[in-house]
Amino acid sequence: MMPTLALALSYWLHLLATVVWVGGLTLQALLVWPGVEARWGHSPEAGRFLRELNRRLNPWAWLSLAVLTLTGLFQMAADPNYHGFLAIDNAWTVAILLKHLAVLGMVSIGAALQWIVQPELARLTLLQERGKPAPHIAAMRKRETFLMRANLICAALVLLCTAVATAL
Repeated sequence: MMPTLALALSYWLHLLATVVWVGGLTLQALLVWPGVEARWGHSPEAGRFLRELNRRLNPWAWLSLAVLTLTGLFQMAADPNYHGFLAIDNAWTVAILLKHLAVLGMVSIGAALQWIVQPELARLTLLQERGKPAPHIAAMRKRETFLMRANLICAALVLLCTAVATAL
């Protein structure tokens, strides 16, 4: 049996990390990016703003992921529904498995955004700033928006699976 204080601290940190990760993602997808596009379109100013925003948000997202992983493992081990690694023998374990698949989707999408899409957008923005053509920038922004929305859907699935697991 886990000590009550340790488990409570784990729940608190897990919720805090969820708010940071999912809140940042939601804010970007629903408010910031549409506002930037409406204000600046695909201009270099938009690229600079989004690059700076991502530079500030990405470390918080990865820190949140680390906290979520550690606290989630601790909480899972303390749950009476958990019967061991890959022991999928009840509705709770199915909900947790689906949650972890959605988290894996979020991590994969976040990695693609940070290490593929955002560097390419930074390169295209630099070309624009130097007065050179950046013909793929609209397509890359569209890909970025698609991935951000897919990430938001995964986040909603994580929260749904968490709610289901909590109710069981």
